[in-house]
Amino acid sequence: MEPQNDPHVSIDSRQDSNSTSANFHFMPKASTSEQEFHRKIAKQCFNGTWDLLEKKNRTPEDDRQMLLLAHTSRYHWEVVGNASNLAVGEWQVSRVYADLKEPGLSLLFAKSSLDLCVKNKLSDLLLSAYEGMARAYAIAHDNQQAREYIAKARKELESVKNKEDKAIFEDQIKSTETLIV
Repeated sequence: MEPQNDPHVSIDSRQDSNSTSANFHFMPKASTSEQEFHRKIAKQCFNGTWDLLEKKNRTPEDDRQMLLLAHTSRYHWEVVGNASNLAVGEWQVSRVYADLKEPGLSLLFAKSSLDLCVKNKLSDLLLSAYEGMARAYAIAHDNQQAREYIAKARKELESVKNKEDKAIFEDQIKSTETLIV
């Protein structure tokens, strides 16, 4: 059946800060309990992805699981999240692909995260989006682009007031800088 004729497909073309420009949900609008389910799964998978990203000596099965968790989290945010959730989800998927040494896919998701940040004026997430772009370019061995995005991330870091947040972002930037040859 063609998607436009399928009663289970809704095409949502709202353009506000709480949605993407075109969301394609292959299911009816979620009820409140379904929304709670999607939100819970999105968070669990996001956190599980981080656990695996931070794991030393991951196995190939860990890598597979990490990739599945990242995409699952991102999918569930598509159902119930806002532009911020989607931008962070895209960034995390990019980060996973960078860890898996898949530069093309890392860059695809990093660009998507940055586009969401710019389009939705998510200035508080620009630093992470720039860091994601730098990481993807570093994995692709495009050191000039990687350095340009690191410089943008460092510029954004100057405006971070919270000391704990600043330390986390600084660590992400430093980690990415180690990838630039």
